Amino acid sequence: MSFTVAIVGRPNVGKSTLFNRLLEQRKAIVDDTSGVTRDRQYGVTDWNGKTYNVIDTGGFVSGSEDIFEKEIAKQVLVAVEEANAIIFMTDAATGITALDDSMAQVLRRSTKPVFLVVNKVDNNERLLEASEFYSMGFDQVFFIAAASGSGTGELLDAVAELITEDASAETLEMAALPKFAIIGQPNTGKSSLLNALVGEERTIVSEIAGTTRDTIHTHYNLFQKEFILIDTAGIRRKAKVHEDLEFYSVIRAIKAMDEADVCLILIDAEKGMAAQDLNIFSLAAKKGKGIVVLVNKWDLVSKETNTAKDYEATLKKKFAPFNDVPILFVSAKEKTRIFKAIEIGLEVYENRLRKIPTSSLNDIMLKAIQSYNPPVVRGNPIKIKFITQLPTAVPSFAFFCNFPDDIKQPYKNYLENQLRENFDLTGVPIRIFFRKK
Repeated sequence: MSFTVAIVGRPNVGKSTLFNRLLEQRKAIVDDTSGVTRDRQYGVTDWNGKTYNVIDTGGFVSGSEDIFEKEIAKQVLVAVEEANAIIFMTDAATGITALDDSMAQVLRRSTKPVFLVVNKVDNNERLLEASEFYSMGFDQVFFIAAASGSGTGELLDAVAELITEDASAETLEMAALPKFAIIGQPNTGKSSLLNALVGEERTIVSEIAGTTRDTIHTHYNLFQKEFILIDTAGIRRKAKVHEDLEFYSVIRAIKAMDEADVCLILIDAEKGMAAQDLNIFSLAAKKGKGIVVLVNKWDLVSKETNTAKDYEATLKKKFAPFNDVPILFVSAKEKTRIFKAIEIGLEVYENRLRKIPTSSLNDIMLKAIQSYNPPVVRGNPIKIKFITQLPTAVPSFAFFCNFPDDIKQPYKNYLENQLRENFDLTGVPIRIFFRKK
């Protein structure tokens, strides 16, 4: 089994700062106001050759009446359940608080290894003051400054010692698999699609303890295809919590989107494309994710000769300018074309990874530029001399020219269309940059 470490503690002790430092990227939002992190964040990191998962949780508040704070407290307890080891963060600047004490009581009941981490110890004076934390009775106490990284090495050494080679290898394998998020409004059939895909052969499906109880990660390994399906289904109305359903569903869809490589966006065939669906679509494009649009419940639509064709044309008009997107008419209930959806999803995944050789890029694109030159600016002709693909997660291309700031959107669209016509980039947003040669 892969190894997971959860970072817990009361609000504003620097959990997200430590999380970002471990991942070496700014994944969690860091702010001085408490309560910025609401959902659990999830990432993969390595130290001393050992790879493991890290969960960043919201600040733990006990006995609060605030909806979000109650939800956060639940999230924290779930993270503690899921994790193999726990980093319990406190703050040297404020000392031990009542909230730290109540969190410590929760953790003492757990049988898992707990590392007590005292943050913001950035000078000797603080180090002396911080010695009071030994009174909390945890065996392993570490004094660190997450913002600068001092002291984190000893902590990570202690964590890495707990991780076996097998757990590390499994975490790496899981992290490398393609991830598909099933996204859409409530009641478009996301869970039905997931269940139809994994079918009765539930044995090959393992539920990976993931980001939230509501975003379920399912390991799919059938018909020589292997990937992680992220289902954002758990938007159930809880009787006690009168939460705003739309708000929650959007937040969860966005969380799943951040993790995914390809988004399978579900639209209800009878209701058609709503403004909310369009928002989800343009957000996925902005984040550079591969996109496949699935029009579900197609079996319920009365059809004539060109129904599907007209429907597709209407959708593409709404998606413009980025309308090079596969659109499939499926029925999760009847299992119509759902495996085709997976095949196309994997093709889009490959397109997103596509690296085009610089030579063929220049051969084809320079010809396209010659046949339709960029408009003249202030009497100066714009000359594009060289094109190269940038080493990024999303297909991005740099065009080197003499006046990079003067190339307008219509010409940029022309170049994007040429790239799409000549290289297989269906379902993938393209980034184009103009640089000074």
